[in-house]
Amino acid sequence: MEKDIIEILRQNARLTNADVAAMLDADEADIADKIEALEKSGVIIGYSAIINEEKYDPTNVTAVIELRVSPKTESGYNIVAETVAQFEEVDSVQLMSGAYDLAVTIRGTNLRNIALFVSDRLAPLDGVLSTTTHFILERYKEKGALFTSTQRDERGFNSP
Repeated sequence: MEKDIIEILRQNARLTNADVAAMLDADEADIADKIEALEKSGVIIGYSAIINEEKYDPTNVTAVIELRVSPKTESGYNIVAETVAQFEEVDSVQLMSGAYDLAVTIRGTNLRNIALFVSDRLAPLDGVLSTTTHFILERYKEKGALFTSTQRDERGFNSP
């Protein structure tokens, strides 16, 4: 039942315990207890809204930064990852397989602010070997939610 609760909350975290109980044909008190246990155990660590940043703040810029890191003997990648995660601009940090080690997602008010953050704060960190910055140009889907564009290309199509 925990997996069912988690899947329901992934779709809509605003549902009440009564709503979840009705969907699962379960007792509301049991659902409340299971959700509380999931929160206490760290399985559920928070709830958030999915925001269409382009509509909310069109000046906002999001970037994914690839970091190549030299792991430390005693802690691997953890010390660098934990240090990076402390920056206010950082939304997420993940250890990756492949050509780079850490994927860092950040938000800024413009391209220059992100570039300065990378050059002045990330790149100089002990253990960071290199960075590659990718700017998000358009989001189509996030956490299962589709971002649909209502703008249509009115230029038309002409073929010979």
